[in-house]
Amino acid sequence: MNPTEWFTEQAPGAGSAFSLKIKRKLHEEQSDFQFLEIYETEDFGNLMVIDGCTMVSTRDNFFYHEMMSHPVLFTHPDPKRVWIIGGGDCGTLREVLKHPGVEEVVQIDIDERVTRLAEIYFPELCESNDDPRAELKFIDGIKWVKDAAPGSVDIIIVDSTDPVGPAEGLFGEAFYRDCLNCLSENGMVIQQSESALYHLNLMQAMRNAMSAAGFDHLQTLFFPQCIYPSGWWSATIAGKKALGGFKQEDSANKPFATEYYNVDIHRAALAQPEFVKRAFGG
Repeated sequence: MNPTEWFTEQAPGAGSAFSLKIKRKLHEEQSDFQFLEIYETEDFGNLMVIDGCTMVSTRDNFFYHEMMSHPVLFTHPDPKRVWIIGGGDCGTLREVLKHPGVEEVVQIDIDERVTRLAEIYFPELCESNDDPRAELKFIDGIKWVKDAAPGSVDIIIVDSTDPVGPAEGLFGEAFYRDCLNCLSENGMVIQQSESALYHLNLMQAMRNAMSAAGFDHLQTLFFPQCIYPSGWWSATIAGKKALGGFKQEDSANKPFATEYYNVDIHRAALAQPEFVKRAFGG
């Protein structure tokens, strides 16, 4: 097979790679912040690649977007105000806006070009962009959180790329302290936390930084994500208060459709493998 017919992302240090068979390249550009590519694949629909790393595909994006949204929204007692830091493809925004109790969602992504390309090549992810509850800002999310008033948001969803380049500052103690300050009384932050199989040290460091910033209550959820390194991904919730209040009845009777998330998946996603328990000191 001609290798030019495949897009391949290598996982540095893991001795592995992931490939998708492609039909053609639809677009490429260097934005002010990163190198963006869009491919049409043979079986995964369209594929967005940022700085050589797979970001989102038509076929499997629902795993990530649903798990970054619904678990935390069904854990918070009454989420009204939500911020999404990053999330330029707008899939997480769409999922958050499925919750009728949410009154406002501000999405803050530094690179407007990600959103504009998503509108063209992933229009299904952008179908809620005109919801009157939604506001899109193309500014520095780290500065937005730092400058925010205390108690001004209920949930912060950090839907970022890997901790390099523009996203590097989103994984540090200083950022988490700023999150803690602007969250309301029952506030929570959820952040994508990479793969436990490939990035366990990063997960430990991230959780340690959250704890050092003042978050005493942490939960890490696990879910499949085919196009990401190892195919097994995670998200970590940090709460100002205990995270034991999963609204199971609300989740079981959610008034909207999902592809992956449901009440059973929520419960199962919190189960930790033994090697993860040891790493987390459990």
